[in-house]
Amino acid sequence: MGELPSSIWLHWHGHPDAVIGLIILQSAYLIAIGPVRKKYGLSPKPSPKQTVLFTTGVLIIFLSLLSPLHIMSDDYLFSAHMVQHVLLTLVSPPLLILGTPSWLISPLVRKSVALKIAKVIVHPVSAVVVFNLVFSIWHLPVLYELSVSYHSVHVGEHLLFMMAAVVMWWPICSVVPELPRLSYPLQLIYLFVMSLAQIVVFGIITFAPEPIYEHYVEAPRLWNITPLMDQQIGGIIMKVGSGFLFLTLIIIVFFKWFEQGSREDSNDIIE
Repeated sequence: MGELPSSIWLHWHGHPDAVIGLIILQSAYLIAIGPVRKKYGLSPKPSPKQTVLFTTGVLIIFLSLLSPLHIMSDDYLFSAHMVQHVLLTLVSPPLLILGTPSWLISPLVRKSVALKIAKVIVHPVSAVVVFNLVFSIWHLPVLYELSVSYHSVHVGEHLLFMMAAVVMWWPICSVVPELPRLSYPLQLIYLFVMSLAQIVVFGIITFAPEPIYEHYVEAPRLWNITPLMDQQIGGIIMKVGSGFLFLTLIIIVFFKWFEQGSREDSNDIIE
């Protein structure tokens, strides 16, 4: 009790569905930007930076689902599960979007009906609601217990998380002209709203007087962390992790907006 089995650090999960899914995802990307692009004369060729971004996004999913973090989050610590969720929703999706060339996505929204539907889905209001609704619902005790008890349900949860996260990141990271990013002022508002959106879930989890999730009450204790303390740490990771990221992005976007204004002022002077 109180010690993590040393063998766990060497325990890399080999769930066939996760391994096969990631191999297909990365292979499809490489085939699309290589042989398919050349065959059909698609351009421009993705920059090395784009390829690195996409591949890094895939690797982060790999580490989240197949590294020792996965068994820690499933069998031991709620807080480890929150680290996993942060990686799957806040780190990997924007890298995947930014690493995808626009010509891979544009054909999917070329038809007017598809474009109209896509515009509704990735509208900032829809994006905020969709992501936070999916995130909140899956943290209800009943659904959460199902996800950690049944692998197929857990897979479904993670897929929904990542799809909702792509929708959430789209207004900030879009690479498609048909579905453009928000202007810098609107990006600031959007990021600020996102930084506050999970505060209810955070508050319930962090300040609950007793553990909410029975699964972790019955789990072996590590490092003498009580179930309630583990839950509180998990809530803090959830909020501080997202809050720090959104605050960093707010600062970056603000300076980009400032630089854009400075360039426009310079052009006015020259003219």
